[in-house]
Amino acid sequence: MACLSCLLEYGTVKIIVIRNKAVGSVFRLIQFLIILYVIGYVCVVRKSYQVKDSVISTVTTKVKGTGFTNISGLGAHVWDVADYNIPPEGESSFFVLTNMIITPNQMQSSCPELPDQSTICMSDSDCTEGSSDVRGNGIQTGLCVNYSETVKTCEVLSWCPLEIDTDLPENPLLAAAENFTVLIKNTVTYPKFNFHKRNILPDVNSSYLKQCEFNRITDPHCPIFRLKDMVAEAEEDFQTMATRGGVLGILIDWSCDLDFPEHYCGPKYSFCRMDNKNPENNVAPGYNFRFAKYYKTTDDVETRTLIKSYGIRFDVIVFGTAGKFNIVPTIVNVGAALTILGLVSPVKSAVLVVIINIHVGCVQNL
Repeated sequence: MACLSCLLEYGTVKIIVIRNKAVGSVFRLIQFLIILYVIGYVCVVRKSYQVKDSVISTVTTKVKGTGFTNISGLGAHVWDVADYNIPPEGESSFFVLTNMIITPNQMQSSCPELPDQSTICMSDSDCTEGSSDVRGNGIQTGLCVNYSETVKTCEVLSWCPLEIDTDLPENPLLAAAENFTVLIKNTVTYPKFNFHKRNILPDVNSSYLKQCEFNRITDPHCPIFRLKDMVAEAEEDFQTMATRGGVLGILIDWSCDLDFPEHYCGPKYSFCRMDNKNPENNVAPGYNFRFAKYYKTTDDVETRTLIKSYGIRFDVIVFGTAGKFNIVPTIVNVGAALTILGLVSPVKSAVLVVIINIHVGCVQNL
């Protein structure tokens, strides 16, 4: 009967109204701060009433432009996209050649190694047949031969003549690359919301693409970019960067609030230099790699032209999150807000005890 009586009882909290300006002010201030936090931070800043999803993206690029060079070892040469865009297809990136060191007419033969502390010799005994150095250019033959009138080095089997990669032109040979353009085609998906969109917006047609060029003011939605303009937006000089090469990031932000109509969700472009250009730590600056073009002579002898390529690699980096209203996180956050508001009463009681203690102490002192 006692247990049954407890189950059937109903109790209420006794409410005491305290007419004290200090307690009332603290109580309302705490309530105001909690409401401000819930509305300002939880709802407006964090948008915690939404469910979130991360972007999935694919990128393809197409570079256009023509340049001309007239240099020793290559002669007059017109460069089109098949020459300077290496490789033609990259994974969310593309490379544009701007400077180079060319070593023409190399053949498989023997020649003196380039001089350094490990290759300079006085006699054949200083060279070891069959040995190789990862920093060298070939396999030693065991002979010590004349590199110049005053210097002897160990002979190596290699592609001869050897490349001398210290003679880099001070100005980029393909300076015209600053006026090349690139078409960036980017498709994004938010699978949780079944949302798909391209950076080529629905109102863009082929005739517009043939004449538009990205400009933040006049053409902010054009997907065709001039290389010089992208480097300039990263606060860099194209000709300086093109001399030794570098890495430039093309950042595309697809952060969207899908509670608004779809046309409000679009790409936001920004650009920054990704590689290190710190003048205090300028070891191995820029970006370069080697490739070769192979030929055969009339005598069926294989030859090649070795090109050490300097240029700018453009990395397209797509990121973003999308949010959309959902009842579950809304209920969770409203419940959390109400719980926090429920903590105000114990705080108010603690403040009241402090005020009473202060008041009693003042009376006793009197």
